[in-house]
Amino acid sequence: MDDSLLLLTVAVAALVVGTAGGWAAQAAVVRRRLTREQSFFGLPDGSECVLVTHRDSTSAHWSIPRHDALALLGLASVVENCGAHAEVAPHDTGLQGFGARTEFCVGDPTAHRRLAAHMANLLPGVAVHPGDEHGIGRGTFAVGGSTYRLEPGATEHVLLARLTAVESGRPVFLAAGQRPVTHRAAVRHLVRNRARLARKYGADGQFCLLLKVVNSQAYGPDVVELVADVTKAALAPPEPKGHRASV
Repeated sequence: MDDSLLLLTVAVAALVVGTAGGWAAQAAVVRRRLTREQSFFGLPDGSECVLVTHRDSTSAHWSIPRHDALALLGLASVVENCGAHAEVAPHDTGLQGFGARTEFCVGDPTAHRRLAAHMANLLPGVAVHPGDEHGIGRGTFAVGGSTYRLEPGATEHVLLARLTAVESGRPVFLAAGQRPVTHRAAVRHLVRNRARLARKYGADGQFCLLLKVVNSQAYGPDVVELVADVTKAALAPPEPKGHRASV
């Protein structure tokens, strides 16, 4: 074998080894990313989860409000990517307790029974105003000494939370908003920022974020701002009644 052929053979061999090594490294990165995502969502391969939503009150049959349906589709893509299986259930259907399987609860806490129960048990520091006899003030959040009112189409709020009710149990994710468009915005925020949230709070961490949807009348669920991380206040027992600032 002359020197030119030898050099060519060595170069080809090096290229093959380098390519194979690159593929292996890339595959390892993808596997690690998927493992972190599965851990964050509590969705190992072949696991089960439930997506809980409320019924559209304007329909005679069981149907889901448009924005809520689109939010569930966003979650379904995450579930599929993790290799898990999802069940969709209405909020007023008897379901097992939490912790046995991952649960995504999406809706308005003044109308969504299971979401309201989760918030009362897992987020005792959050109060949601049911509204007066004319519906005024309905959906106003009170947390951390401040209140967050609804201004339809202009300023709307939603709580995005990851909670673990029992040790070693599967997480419960809540998207509790003042209007359906906010639920979709919260799910988008969760899906788009899942890697960052997992790094910040850990695979088993809890968080409760207050998000603001700005000018949904013009921008839909696209313009979202983080108002505050209210985890500490939301997980704490409710404050004594007194003056609360308005936001």
